[in-house]
Amino acid sequence: MRPRVIELDGTTGEGGGQLVRVAVGLAALTGQGVRIVNVRGNRQRGHGGGLRTQHVTSIKWLAEVTEAEVEGLSVGSTSLTFIPKRPPTALTGRSFTITADSPAASALLILQAILPFIIFAADDANEPLTLTLNGGTNVSWSLTYEYFDQVLMPTLEERFGIQIERELKGRSWSLGRSSHGLIKLKVHPVAKGGKLSYSPPAKYIYPASYEVKIIHVSMVTPAYSHKRLQDQIILGLGELYPDADVQFRVTEDSASDGRWNVLLVAESEGGIRWAKDLLWSLPKNFKSPDGFIKKLASTVCRELYKETSFGGQVDEYLQDQLVVFQALCDGYSSFPRGDHPGDAEPEAALSGAMNNLSLSGSRVRKEKTKDPFGHGSMHTQTARWVASELLPAAEFYNKGDFVKGIGFSL
Repeated sequence: MRPRVIELDGTTGEGGGQLVRVAVGLAALTGQGVRIVNVRGNRQRGHGGGLRTQHVTSIKWLAEVTEAEVEGLSVGSTSLTFIPKRPPTALTGRSFTITADSPAASALLILQAILPFIIFAADDANEPLTLTLNGGTNVSWSLTYEYFDQVLMPTLEERFGIQIERELKGRSWSLGRSSHGLIKLKVHPVAKGGKLSYSPPAKYIYPASYEVKIIHVSMVTPAYSHKRLQDQIILGLGELYPDADVQFRVTEDSASDGRWNVLLVAESEGGIRWAKDLLWSLPKNFKSPDGFIKKLASTVCRELYKETSFGGQVDEYLQDQLVVFQALCDGYSSFPRGDHPGDAEPEAALSGAMNNLSLSGSRVRKEKTKDPFGHGSMHTQTARWVASELLPAAEFYNKGDFVKGIGFSL
């Protein structure tokens, strides 16, 4: 029997590629059909609308392994129909290579689209799945490999028990000369019949649990900049976080003035993790690199401080990456990031009592999901809306800070 087809307008909410990735990824996982019109319709000015290379690459792989019926699967297409026929547990083979047509197409955005599918692609022997991704690792408008490795994956491991061994074998940038990017992953899927479960952190107390104790620095920049940039980052962080320890985790030569990537990852006394990732290119109008280095260091330090001062338990970009896993997991989860400093604390107390939660309480408000909604960026709000369209049994409370997942299993 032909599955029902859910229709989405690609101009809704954030109106970019995330809507496509979440919708098709969940469709492939759940066996539902999805039709998207006006694909990336909000991107027609500036970045161009329609499907991009990374979307086509990920959807083509999902279409092959699910034997899906597809229409409109080409770069620039403004409409897409995807109707899968085979579940993740029917996946043939345990080793796959996915190669984007362009070295600047983000390997991490490709992974975002297929990750829910492969997490549930268990076989009877519970063997891991090996995935080789050829694509961009340091790409504008995408998370970098370091962010994936140091922020997203530790959170998925700690909170949902998702295990992915990972190794960066080569970088590819959207800036500067083209190069060959390669990421190798070993994914340990959820066992057949199993579910994702959320492990809550220890109860946070505001502001004590939010005090930054250590900041990890990763910098992939021209070799000549390393000493000067390190000094400027230490100076900037010292002014903003006088009691925090600063550690340089990655220092690597980007071999090009067109490639500057700095990631700061702050960890608090209570174990909260926030990050700020900047990917820049040296403009031709800078008379000397010193001024550019000072500006880059100052900007990334101030942007991190803005994030850690917000009062949330995740940073802006991590929050939107976690929505899908919250909607899929068994029971309640919480990654609050409110509109003002300290907003997270009432939700943290609520999260600590999730097993005894009474949904009739006055502090708990169930959200309507017909449009993008809740706290956080428009990316996060859009991800919640798409997840609710594909997983209507998922429940969202208190501006989306609190989620009751559907307990998905195969």
